[in-house]
Amino acid sequence: MLGLLKKTMTCLDSEMLLTLYKSLVRPRLEYCIQAWSPYTRGDIKKLEQVQRGATKLVPELAGYPYEERLTRLSLTILEERRIRGDMIETFKILKGFDKDGNDDEDYLKLAPIGHHSATRGHGLKLAKPSHRTIKRNKFFSSRIINKWNSLTEKVITSTSVNMFKNRYDQFETVRKLRRGTPYDF
Repeated sequence: MLGLLKKTMTCLDSEMLLTLYKSLVRPRLEYCIQAWSPYTRGDIKKLEQVQRGATKLVPELAGYPYEERLTRLSLTILEERRIRGDMIETFKILKGFDKDGNDDEDYLKLAPIGHHSATRGHGLKLAKPSHRTIKRNKFFSSRIINKWNSLTEKVITSTSVNMFKNRYDQFETVRKLRRGTPYDF
């Protein structure tokens, strides 16, 4: 899809590229990502290469490093978007916004209320199941647990999906500022 954009669009400004990228290319990279999420560094880099190439298509940003291009275009790395999507889907499942007729209690189990629950974190912590294989840890129901349990009470107690998204984005912004984590691509 990115190749077609390069061939057909002779003059891309950043606004036009961003619109085309977000509507035509990125949805293909993120399709059904909760069911299949790349976990090897090689697969993650291959997906990220598509976005890297798309940001280079903007002539005024072509000479900048990847991190700077992302910042100027108000984009994030795809791995962060996948994690955000996982958290949104988890929120919808636990709050009942994503009813599909399945019994979600068997899918995501809440952690038992213990002595730490009153003072640490939030009341919707998920229990960590044990698995016999490493691959099982990469399934949606397993990979989201640590990230979900690290969220604050304010984020978890959101009453709507949009409120959750906004609070999650604020939480991540503060976390990044505290850590100062650069992109590793």
